[in-house]
Amino acid sequence: MERIQCDVLIIGAGGAGLRAAIEASETLKKGKVLLATKGIFGKSGVTATACSDRMAFHATLPETEPGGLDPWRYHAEDIYRIGGYVSDGDLASILAKEAQRAFEYLDLLGVPFARREDGRVDQFITDGSEYARACYTGPRTAIHIEEALLKKVSSINIRMMDHCMIADLVKYRGRVIGAIGIDEREGLKVEDRLKVFSSKAILLATGGAGEVFGVHVFPKGMTGDGYALGYRVGAELVNMEFIQIGPASIKTRLNCSGSLMRAVPRFVNEGGEEFLKNYFPSKTPPSEISALVFEKGSSWPVSLEKKTHLIDVAMFKEIAQGHRVFLDYSVNPEGFRFQDLDPKWQERYEREVKSRIDPGQRTASPFLRLSEINPDVIDWLKVHGIDLRRGEPMEIAPCIQHFQGGVKIRGKGESSLKGLYAAGECAGGQHGANRPGGNALLDGQVFGRISGRQAAETAKNLKQEPEVVFRRAKKFLSKLNRMDEGKEASWVRKEIQSITSRFASVVRTEEGLREGLKRLTVLKREGVAIDGKGLAFALETENLLDAAEMILKACLLRKESRGPHLFFRRFEAPHPLPSRDPKGRRYIVIQNRSGKMVLERRVPVKLKFHPMRSTPLEIRIPLQRDSKPSGAS
Repeated sequence: MERIQCDVLIIGAGGAGLRAAIEASETLKKGKVLLATKGIFGKSGVTATACSDRMAFHATLPETEPGGLDPWRYHAEDIYRIGGYVSDGDLASILAKEAQRAFEYLDLLGVPFARREDGRVDQFITDGSEYARACYTGPRTAIHIEEALLKKVSSINIRMMDHCMIADLVKYRGRVIGAIGIDEREGLKVEDRLKVFSSKAILLATGGAGEVFGVHVFPKGMTGDGYALGYRVGAELVNMEFIQIGPASIKTRLNCSGSLMRAVPRFVNEGGEEFLKNYFPSKTPPSEISALVFEKGSSWPVSLEKKTHLIDVAMFKEIAQGHRVFLDYSVNPEGFRFQDLDPKWQERYEREVKSRIDPGQRTASPFLRLSEINPDVIDWLKVHGIDLRRGEPMEIAPCIQHFQGGVKIRGKGESSLKGLYAAGECAGGQHGANRPGGNALLDGQVFGRISGRQAAETAKNLKQEPEVVFRRAKKFLSKLNRMDEGKEASWVRKEIQSITSRFASVVRTEEGLREGLKRLTVLKREGVAIDGKGLAFALETENLLDAAEMILKACLLRKESRGPHLFFRRFEAPHPLPSRDPKGRRYIVIQNRSGKMVLERRVPVKLKFHPMRSTPLEIRIPLQRDSKPSGAS
């Protein structure tokens, strides 16, 4: 065992973890900050690998509309409103108010944000936003942020440890005092792979849990480690039922948002049949369906509050019937005419034109429209094995993209446990049910800085407890030596992914969630055994079990629909239940109490709205009912 002491241990080296490490180091001056990550720095995790047609970093800048006094308040209201009123209003305010500082720091580090001819930052409107706040460098905004932060981290006094999976946290007298890690690489005895960290403060920045589902856009290794680590030592988690899901390419993991939808492709199954119409009322005109496909470009994640959720439901149900689903850009959808689009959508299209073609050609095919508004994505897809020029269809599915909830934090990034902090996708409470596009990258920078500073300030006044941590590590070693009992980790992981993908994806029902929890209970009872994929893989799989249970239990408790949580009375129902639960504006908090997973509803911190508005912008949700009465089967 290697024994290590530090003042602040940061777990995870994506955007949030790197920003936290910089701030902790600058706050402590001569203190010891250690940054541990699975995989290789700059090559693993979401920030280092994320890509979309135009990746956004949300910020209210001096030139951002609407201007005036405290314009960031409008951003805070958008966060709170699109979050379905189940985020903490004070966290939404912090996120919005600190956005300019976060942007300016990255700009100073050299992130090449796009600018207009007059030198102002180029910003555009994303889903969930009332005004244009999205800054970008292009498809690789996240990667550029990661590179700039990593360069800064490498230049200051921060110890960096890669290939290190933190497998457990140590709590003593109500405070988190250390962690136990393992070297991911096989070849050494288990005892020689252990790393025992005694730390005055620990910060979780491990990202989401994409691999808890079978189809997702996350890179390898996103197994909900922070959720499980926090849960096992008794930290509160919140909003675990809210997960962003949307159509993405199975082959490339590219989110099919923006221009890929505004080109209005056909949605077809493997037989070439256009299937969307099968999931709409029988007399729905084709022009209405096409308009929804266009609108899907700016409302990419599934959300009850957007009628475009009908597209996600159609895809999910078509796949559930055993079909494969594709986007076809070679031929127009049945009955589509560009001139039939609402004038506001035609105006939106005009604003995005990059390589103008003859206006008459716009009606010819989705491919020609895409070549006019985003020729770069056509080239990108060809490089990655999909040639739209030759009419090759792109296979898609509803993919998991972002976890809205996580370890519950307060305004300084602190969890409900002393000594434990969280930032980025690992943290919860700042987003709510949904979030404006571009807020994820922003979140990691704002709360990375805040939590890193507070963890360092806390560390100044605490002492180490290395012997307590070492004793706990010896017990943990005994557990590892017994991990030849149970089901093989690879099999367990596939079972978890099958359960969540079937019962906790786009369509959720009480019957399905109960069945899923029943199967998860059996998996947990049987245990996880190390197989040919190694020790770290098995430990990750245990984390996935905890994350899956939290997700399914939170989904089951919320018997209404809100944001991406679509709760149906039965699988065959055409519409999800509406948001009519009087308790719907409470969030669900999860905590491990003496080994039992306890869930409770709480009232979030309310947002103080901009003085120019007397009432908040309401979410207007049509009341939709099943074709059968309540209780019918």
